[in-house]
Amino acid sequence: MLTLPSSPPKEKSLSLWKWSKEAYHYIRLGNNVQCLLCPNQCILEHGERGRCRVRINNNGKLYTLVYGNPTAVHVDPIEKKPLFHFLPSTKAFSIATAGCNFRCLNCQNWQISQFPPEKTENYDMMPKVVVNNAITESCSSIAYTYNEPSVFYEYMYDTAKLAKEHKLRNLWITNGYMNEKPLRELCKYLDAANVDLKSFSEKIYNELNAGRLEPVLNTLKVLKSEGVWFEITNLVVPTYTDDIDMIRDMVEWIAKNLGKDYPLHFSRFFPHYKLTHLPPTPIDFLEQARKIAMDAGLKFVYIGNVPNHKAQNTYCPRCGRLLVERRGYYVASMNIENNACKFCGEHIAGVWS
Repeated sequence: MLTLPSSPPKEKSLSLWKWSKEAYHYIRLGNNVQCLLCPNQCILEHGERGRCRVRINNNGKLYTLVYGNPTAVHVDPIEKKPLFHFLPSTKAFSIATAGCNFRCLNCQNWQISQFPPEKTENYDMMPKVVVNNAITESCSSIAYTYNEPSVFYEYMYDTAKLAKEHKLRNLWITNGYMNEKPLRELCKYLDAANVDLKSFSEKIYNELNAGRLEPVLNTLKVLKSEGVWFEITNLVVPTYTDDIDMIRDMVEWIAKNLGKDYPLHFSRFFPHYKLTHLPPTPIDFLEQARKIAMDAGLKFVYIGNVPNHKAQNTYCPRCGRLLVERRGYYVASMNIENNACKFCGEHIAGVWS
């Protein structure tokens, strides 16, 4: 059972506090600053915060306001991220702060992602405390997750660096909306990522998420070039992303630009936040999307948020035998040995140990 030290309430009138640290990626423009962390590239006057709500210009310097001050701390099965081809059956020490650089209409974590840190309940956990807790809880990894971890970049980066020194793995569960330079620096300490590819349309990205598609596609290319294992999640939102032609374009792009070995998770939407009027995604549509992806040559295509569906399991792309049987977030049986199908010897992409 985790015992977490809470931090005292913050007041918005405070420009800086204990959990502030000068940002790693920005430039000065006179008394203004421009954040270079994500494609929003906010230009801020003194006292002004970025779109993420957690970065502030204080007298011509950019500061993060959430360093060592997470609002969510949990121990999760790694399958929850979801990461199906990375250290199965292990635990991930999971942290998040307030803030996000998107405005997703369907956000399931909006209570933390769409608020500034003075409006959330937080914990006092500097990087060393996070790493020590992960070790105490017998976790194999630390996951930066729940909100968009890019907005707590400095906290994530320093924690990840320290985690590697203690032989822990680092997981980035992300919308992929980060500029290339800070991403490549972070990749030195990343082991795996799940990138939420929210749609394959600039128009839908703008309407549903208040972001852009192209930077996310570039993030996927960078992760591949840096040798970071990644999996992709596509949440199928009725009336927004339940478009067969768009899904076909997406999976063809993945096959051509990333290859056919990286897992793709089609996830079922449930009503959340500003889209409570929409129905859950029909399961038969998810199955149709999965078939399109597999017909495009993708080897590992999953259906998420549908308990006990057979498409939560891993099957050998050569012999078709069941390799990993999953029940919810837990592995019921494993037939992968030495990174290969134990029945026919086919190599199964991933990090299995």
